[in-house]
This record gives sequence, C-alpha cells and structure tokens, in this order.
Amino acid sequence: MSIAGIKPLVLFDLDGTLVDSAVDLLNALNVIAAREGIAALPLAAIRPVVSKGARAMLAVAFPERSAEQRELLWQPFLDVYAEAVATHSTPFNGVAEVLQAIEAAGSRWGIVTNKPHYLAVGVVASMGWTQRSAILIGGDSLPRKKPDPDQLFHACESLGSTPADCVYVGDDERDILAARNAGMKSVAALWGYRQDHEDPRQWQADAYAEQPIDMMRPGILGG
Repeated sequence: MSIAGIKPLVLFDLDGTLVDSAVDLLNALNVIAAREGIAALPLAAIRPVVSKGARAMLAVAFPERSAEQRELLWQPFLDVYAEAVATHSTPFNGVAEVLQAIEAAGSRWGIVTNKPHYLAVGVVASMGWTQRSAILIGGDSLPRKKPDPDQLFHACESLGSTPADCVYVGDDERDILAARNAGMKSVAALWGYRQDHEDPRQWQADAYAEQPIDMMRPGILGG
C-alpha cells in the first residue's frame, strides 16, 4: 500500500501513538508500589493516563498522597522503568506498515514526545527505529514541551522543513494543541490512551484515525 499526497514530514507522539508501552510502565510502577507497601495495580488502572506521563501514573497509584510526596517517587519510578523500557512494549498494529509507506513515498518521519529523551531513546532503539526516525525530541530536550509548540518548531527547523509541510499525530489533547499552536496539521490517534471523560472529537483535530492503518487513507497525512 502507498499513501498519496503525503506531507514531506510526519511527526508522531510515542507512547499511545506509535508504541503500546503500558505494560512496561505498569511493571515499573508496581515495583514502586511494592516498595511503598501497597498492592499491585492492574493494567486497567493506569492505561488511560499513560500518555499524561509518570506523574499522572503516580497520582493513580498514590491518590492519598500530596503532589509533593508523589514527587519524591518520580525519579525512582523512572529509574526502575529505565532498566526495562521495552520488554513488553510493541508498535501498535499497523504502525509498521504506515512507517514503511511514509518512507516509500519519499517523506520523512520523526518522533516528538514528552517522555524524557533518554527513556525515549531506549524505546526507539528497541523498536529498531534509531536509524529510520529522522529526529527524536524528548520532553526534556527543550525548556518547554507540549502543548507548547517549541518541540514541533525545533523538529521542523532541524530538518529544514516548515510547519505547513508537516503533520503531527498524537493520542492526547496536548498533541493536538501543540500542532495547532505550531500552525501544523494535526491527526488524533483514537487508538491511544485516554480517560473515559475525554472526547477526542472535541479536540478539533484536523483529522482522526480510528486505527494506525487508517493513516493510509487519502488526505489523513496529506492536505
């Protein structure tokens, strides 16, 4: 399959968009839970907030603790996770075909995530994407991160592109806001992580994809 009319640069969020990383994050969180003397959490408890980052997952695990108390667990959680960032993580079904189609069309793709860069590097390497991804920008690569547009601007500038020639795909409202703030086309990934109260149809993305393979449809990654 091929993608017609694709933009020259396609940027993706990582967790919940390209990669299903919830199990590895859960396993790391449950190590911290055991250390703190609480019961292990089920996957269903944290999966909806994975895209919102480590602090959101810690809030689910330790709701009775203050933000300041949970902050003391943030780095230990990341340290445990760093030891096994992609033991169980895999690309979502259809992602491999989409990335191949982007490359076959002569376009480039890259990753812009709020995940700390060193952790994202490990995940990307485990997927075999290190050489294929044109750029990888993490949440700590710049002073500001999504929903601010700085990361997307930096990706475009680094690759000699412009926002008008780029599309950004993500599963969280912050992704859509960042793309809008950058003047870039946005695609909402409906297969990703979100809470029950979130309605991605209200995010006002430029396009929506129910499954990764839907990005192959005409106009989704182009326009």
